[in-house]
Amino acid sequence: MTDDLPDDMFLVHPTEGEAGPAASTLSFSRSPTVLLNFAGNRFTRSAARFYQEEFGLGAMDWRMLVMLTREPSSSVSHAARTIGIDKAAVSRSLRRLQLSGLVLAEVRGDDDRRKVWSLTPSGTQLHARVLPGALARQRALLEGFSAQDVVTLTGFLSRMLQNLDSESEAPTP
Repeated sequence: MTDDLPDDMFLVHPTEGEAGPAASTLSFSRSPTVLLNFAGNRFTRSAARFYQEEFGLGAMDWRMLVMLTREPSSSVSHAARTIGIDKAAVSRSLRRLQLSGLVLAEVRGDDDRRKVWSLTPSGTQLHARVLPGALARQRALLEGFSAQDVVTLTGFLSRMLQNLDSESEAPTP
């Protein structure tokens, strides 16, 4: 735990005027977690619009195409854990993609509920069509960043994800 980061660094305090908060609370401009949330929300909304308009896909469906390109024969549980999304959202996406002929399920063992998912040839082709647009969006979002900035940002975000994983594994008091 980092104790050398004072709480006040992340807070905004009430002012006499009407424009200030009613009580001390998180700053919208100085709290990394708030900014990360705002960026994530806007990114997802923008991505959803782009993938829907250009390819008829939802943002979650694109994530699953990427997941299954990287790791074919993934289970719902594995995909949910990897992406950090609940299993119900992963299952809904896979159902949509299956109805569109983009993924297929293979039952493992005797239990019909134990399935692994892979892309069909059509799913692989769609991933290849979408990827250049996804890369162009990424370049646009990183406009003004140097290659080293991107490496540093990626390292920071990876560290935050590790901290979140550690937090979720820690026993609750």
